Amino acid sequence: MNAEILEQLSRITPEEQKLRDGEPLDRTLYATGHGFEIEAAKMLRQGQLITIRPHTRFVAFPRHSHDYVEIMYVCAGHTTHIIGGGTPVRLQAGELLFLNQRASHAIQRAEVGDVAVNFIVLPQFFDFAFRIVGTSNLLGRFLLGTLKTGGAEITHLLCRTAGLLPVQNLVESMVWSLLNNEPGARRANQMRMALLLLDLLNHPDCIEVQGEPGQGSPLVLAALREIEDDCRSASLTRVAQTYHVSLPYLSALIRRATGSTFKELLQQKRLDRAQQLLRTTKLPVQAVAETVGYDTTSYFYNIYKKQFGITPKEYRDHLCNSDK
Repeated sequence: MNAEILEQLSRITPEEQKLRDGEPLDRTLYATGHGFEIEAAKMLRQGQLITIRPHTRFVAFPRHSHDYVEIMYVCAGHTTHIIGGGTPVRLQAGELLFLNQRASHAIQRAEVGDVAVNFIVLPQFFDFAFRIVGTSNLLGRFLLGTLKTGGAEITHLLCRTAGLLPVQNLVESMVWSLLNNEPGARRANQMRMALLLLDLLNHPDCIEVQGEPGQGSPLVLAALREIEDDCRSASLTRVAQTYHVSLPYLSALIRRATGSTFKELLQQKRLDRAQQLLRTTKLPVQAVAETVGYDTTSYFYNIYKKQFGITPKEYRDHLCNSDK
């Protein structure tokens, strides 16, 4: 991270100095009432959709939740989190932790060299990113839908991004923008967030998707990767066999996490891929159907028209006419 930004984030705040001197954590800075749900109203100014604050060090931060989406980025050192009832998760410099509005976690004491920043984000801030990433990307639909709605089982995304320079640059740009009150920062940072999510989706192996103990979200991600990697011959049975789980169990997990069946998700991917081929190639419609996994052209025509309101030929003819 840029040395000037790191120096600014490393400064000991008045709150941290009190903690260092032995005073207890003042929960009223974060929440009202008896519970410990950190409130956006205490973190954000009226009208703000996103802000940042350095992570509070010199205290074991007790279990809490948020009424917003939190993204933690470690700038130097490390932080250790206990999310839900799970085992400790250690976040190293350059890594990101996304926590949805349902997540509860505690954070072990961080020392002076452990510098992290918390992005405090209202869900509607992600609307622009959703439009850019698109719901036809199934991994994007799964991850972003989880963040926005607090999906059926996902509590957090751990992104092992220490070696991804584009991610570092985008996060650092957002940090600099918010620290320095950059003019037009909201739109610029919405664009940066969209690019950040696109970068993460291009490196799915860096993302650990987890839910409460005993739940199967990594299996759902594996099923979505199966569709993304080869929509022509994707097989849920193959995924179930690979991970030694029953097909009905895996089917239920997918439906609960995404709101759709594996067959519906696969069909959506095939149709989106077909539309891309119709738009960018001169393949005959029959060849397009076969390429995406449909052996019967008439069936392909029927489901395409049901989805888009026109036939594949009409779609291609429309594109040709609009270019004239």
